[in-house]
Amino acid sequence: MIFFQNIFSFLLNFVFNGVSSLFSIVIKSPISDISEKLGPNDLPYKIPIHPNLVHLTIGLFAIGIAFDIAGAFYPFEKRIFRFLAFPVTRVGFHDVGWYNVLAASFITFFTVATGFFEMLLAVPIPEVKSILGQNAISTMLWHAVGGVAILLVMISMTIWRGYQRFVFRKDFGRQVSWSYIFLGSVILVIMGLHGSLGAWLASDFGVHITADQLLVRGEDLNQIFQ
Repeated sequence: MIFFQNIFSFLLNFVFNGVSSLFSIVIKSPISDISEKLGPNDLPYKIPIHPNLVHLTIGLFAIGIAFDIAGAFYPFEKRIFRFLAFPVTRVGFHDVGWYNVLAASFITFFTVATGFFEMLLAVPIPEVKSILGQNAISTMLWHAVGGVAILLVMISMTIWRGYQRFVFRKDFGRQVSWSYIFLGSVILVIMGLHGSLGAWLASDFGVHITADQLLVRGEDLNQIFQ
């Protein structure tokens, strides 16, 4: 019985490898069409776009939650603002919170899109493990799945925030519920932890890091950057 199982596994692997080789010959990868235009960081441009959009997304969302927190606690803060002669209002705090969360939700679409594009062009350093013991492929997959999940969560948070602003709490001084503030704070922590996966892709696996990629290829950085 074990003999037949080994024969079946061998035939299955043989057929799979044969089909894969056939498709690789017949169907040309679109990445090969732009390979000559890629720089030493394996991108058609010098600076990766995705990390910059990630920080913009986190910054906008963090500002939105922070200003909503300030608006929620405004009755305790207004004496301090009056003493400091700051012309701020509760509505003003919540306006900043709403528009920043809305902008973060919009930017996140481009953040995820550029992330997938740059992931397709990624050439990680082989035989390297992250601090969690993961290889580059599993780290990228978890980062991609987590990015899509965060996108869906941020869209849901924006819809919830808009519903509170324009429907449920439109006649209240405090535009947001305590549960929204709590969940928004938790999401910020999750975004920070999830961003660590992307940081490890760069620091541990050298993804789109020019110096790391050149060193792996055996280039002399002193001669290149002179």
